[in-house]
Amino acid sequence: MSSVRPGGVTEKRRVVLTGFGVISSIGIGAEEFTESLRAGRSGASPISLFDVEGFAHVNGCEVKGFEPEEWISRTPVRELGRASRFAVAAAAMALKDAGLDPGDLAGRRGLISVGTTDGESYELDRLVAAELADGPQNMDPQIVRRVSAARLSTAIAHELDLTDVEAPTIATACSAGNYAIGYGFDAVSSGEVEYALCGGADAMCRKTFTGFYRLGTIAPEVCQPFDVDRKGILTGEGAGLLVLESLDSALARGARIYAEVLGYGLNCDAYHQVAPKGDSVAQCMSIALANAGVKPEEVDLISAHGTGTKANDITEAAAIRSVFGAATPRTISLKSMLGHTMGAASALGAIACGLAITHGFIPPTINHHRTDPECEIDCVPNHAVDADLRIVQNNGLAFGGNNSIVILGRYDGDGDETRADDGDGDGDDR
Repeated sequence: MSSVRPGGVTEKRRVVLTGFGVISSIGIGAEEFTESLRAGRSGASPISLFDVEGFAHVNGCEVKGFEPEEWISRTPVRELGRASRFAVAAAAMALKDAGLDPGDLAGRRGLISVGTTDGESYELDRLVAAELADGPQNMDPQIVRRVSAARLSTAIAHELDLTDVEAPTIATACSAGNYAIGYGFDAVSSGEVEYALCGGADAMCRKTFTGFYRLGTIAPEVCQPFDVDRKGILTGEGAGLLVLESLDSALARGARIYAEVLGYGLNCDAYHQVAPKGDSVAQCMSIALANAGVKPEEVDLISAHGTGTKANDITEAAAIRSVFGAATPRTISLKSMLGHTMGAASALGAIACGLAITHGFIPPTINHHRTDPECEIDCVPNHAVDADLRIVQNNGLAFGGNNSIVILGRYDGDGDETRADDGDGDGDDR
């Protein structure tokens, strides 16, 4: 539990990331994901998961080569929807990456939290198709049992046989991964839990693809964030799960530490169903920086939401400039490679930030030709660059104005390289 300092002030634990589980269109597992980020690989290809006949644009970022049975053994895979398979496999992968066996966590209070946009809409698509073709009486009961979005988290607990856990699914759309990480950060730092498995997962579905298509935001071939010739998003899929534990716990077991979670910010402006509000995005960044005890000039890199739409890119870039001024950090968009993975987006972004800190490089924004003058940022076009990263900001923005931002810092072992709340609540952090 958290200790109590003189005067009755609770001293918060420092929280670190020690394990990553990745299912993505550009790589499965942290090692392959790192290689693809550094190489600037694209996950774009023609969609095969559902019928796209009649659509003029048919590219997306599907996960290929994923064999769930390699990671899921306790739960019959047929009982899990596509998104739950991603989530469960990524969680098992994250524990292995952290050097933890599920048995090590038995009897320890924990948190499992997965963010999502669509839940199991891929399965719902199939049920709707069956209902329209043959009537509701012919819908597959097995698929019906797979559709609960709650299973994205509870299925992890079942597969890993973790019983003393809270397991919520957070449905704040495309910012949900960061929401889940923030929730885990609070739970671990307060001592409420000993560990947290947090992140996001989503599977591509016809419903969401069609919705974005009708909005006129699906790109013909590739996603080009911040480019003057951008043409929209590509829908994607995958999962990113992260192991969060206290610094003391990680040090005691000799764990590798990817990064320290310094803080986060959340807000919801409810300004518009689909249009971002720049003032609110800027406010969320300021909240996150204050929570982390970080000054704007200390941030070395921003992993932007960066969808590749004019509405997002210009609004987000302007919000960044309003907070960081002329010294805007290099600002990249992973969606140029991954497409928009919905609820998994900011979780995969957080993992990419942790890997970038650990391995000393900045992933590129690919498919880039010329930066939109209205954006005015260095988006690290097309090629990764080596960089000494100490503090990185990861943005997650969502429809309805649900914004979430996480700040990560490098842990060097001496306690002086990152900022963390000193527990007195006055914002004057070490």
